[in-house]
Amino acid sequence: MMDKIFYYKYLFIDYYSVTPLYLQLSNAIVKAIADGYLSTNDSLPSLNELSNELELSKDTVEKAYGILKKKQIIGSVAGKGYFVLDNNARQELKVLLLFNKLSAHKKIMYDAFAATLSDKAAISFYIYNNDYHLFRKILQQQLKEDDYTHYVIIPHFFEEEEKAIELIQTLPKEKLVLMDKNLPQIENCFAAVYEDFEKDIQEALSQIKDHIDRYEKINIVFPANSYHHKDILKGFEFFCTENKKPYAILPKVSEKDIQKNSLFITLMEDDLVDLVEKVVALDYKVGKDVGIISYNEVAIKKLILQGITTFSTNFELMGKTTAEVILNNTGGKTPISFSVNLRKSI
Repeated sequence: MMDKIFYYKYLFIDYYSVTPLYLQLSNAIVKAIADGYLSTNDSLPSLNELSNELELSKDTVEKAYGILKKKQIIGSVAGKGYFVLDNNARQELKVLLLFNKLSAHKKIMYDAFAATLSDKAAISFYIYNNDYHLFRKILQQQLKEDDYTHYVIIPHFFEEEEKAIELIQTLPKEKLVLMDKNLPQIENCFAAVYEDFEKDIQEALSQIKDHIDRYEKINIVFPANSYHHKDILKGFEFFCTENKKPYAILPKVSEKDIQKNSLFITLMEDDLVDLVEKVVALDYKVGKDVGIISYNEVAIKKLILQGITTFSTNFELMGKTTAEVILNNTGGKTPISFSVNLRKSI
C-alpha cells in the first residue's frame, strides 16, 4: 500500500478553492506524475482508500480517476485496481483564476473559459469577494506554488484598489491576464480582455436615444460600495450632458425618486429587485410611467415584467477569448462587444 504521507503531501485538496474537487484531485495526480513522485506501473490507492484519506466522496474520486483514464494517463485492471499508465503526463498550462465574486454572468464567463481550455490546462479557481485582504491572502498563498503559467484576474475591489494594483504589479507581466476590467496603471501585462465601460454606456444610450427621449429624467443607481467601474458614470454623464437630459446619480432607490416619466438604470441585481418592488407598490406601469434598464443580461430578465431592457457585455465571448489568449499565446488588449437588449421596460 502507498505511504499515507503521499496523500497529504502530493494529493493536496484546497477546500477554499472553487475548483471542483474531482478536478483538483485529477490535476494533483498529474502533477505528482510530472514531478516524479509516481512512475509508470505504480499502483494508485483504491477508490475507498483515497476517499477515506482525503475525506472525499467515493464518487468524487471515481470521477477524477475517470478523467485520467479517458486521457490514458492511468489504467485499471479488474480485481487489481488502478495504476499509472504514462509517466510522461504533463499539464503544460496551469492557471490561477481569481474572480471577484460569483454571479449568473460570472458563471457564464467561467463556463466558457473552462470549456475552451478543456483538458489543456489545470485551473485553480478562487473567489475573493471584492475584498483586497482576502485577495492578498489567496494570491500570496498561491505564489508559493510558483508553477503557474498564467495568472488570470478580474480586478474589482470595494476598497484599497491602489494596494491591490501594487500587489498585481509584482506578478510576472508575461504571465498576467486581466479579465473583464483593464488596469491602465499596469503596463506591459501579457493580455487584457475587458469591457470599455465609458465608451460602452455612451454607445448603448445613443443606440436607444429615441426611447430615452420619452422620459424627462434619467437616474443611474450607483451604490457607494459598488465595485463597478466609475468610468460608467463618466460615460453616463457625458451622454446626458451632450443631449441636455436631466439626470441623477443615486446611491440607492427611494420612493421619492420614483416619479412618472423617469428612467432608471441599475447596476446591481439587488437594486433592480428593490426598484421593481417600489414601482409595483406605487401602481406605476413599467415601460409607460417608469422606464427600467438593467446591467448584465441573464435569462430571467427576459421574463420579468414582460422583459427588462439590458445593457450587457458578451460574457461567453469574454471567457472564450481569455482562454484563447492563453492557448494561442497571443497577448494584447481586447475589448469585448457590448450590446443592448431592448424590451418592454422602456
